[in-house]
Amino acid sequence: MTEPLNPGDEVPPGTPGSGEDVCPACHGSGKLADGKPCANCGGSGVIQEAIGGG
Repeated sequence: MTEPLNPGDEVPPGTPGSGEDVCPACHGSGKLADGKPCANCGGSGVIQEAIGGG
């Protein structure tokens, strides 16, 4: 079973040619300025991105 994608994810986790990056919305904290969980990364602080245009 694959994990659901967060809005900031470009590709599913484990996709060849992808990796984790710090969430640009919360800067890796997992929370927004108001203390609520970041919706962009699902509160994890990281997003999945394609590397090298993959």
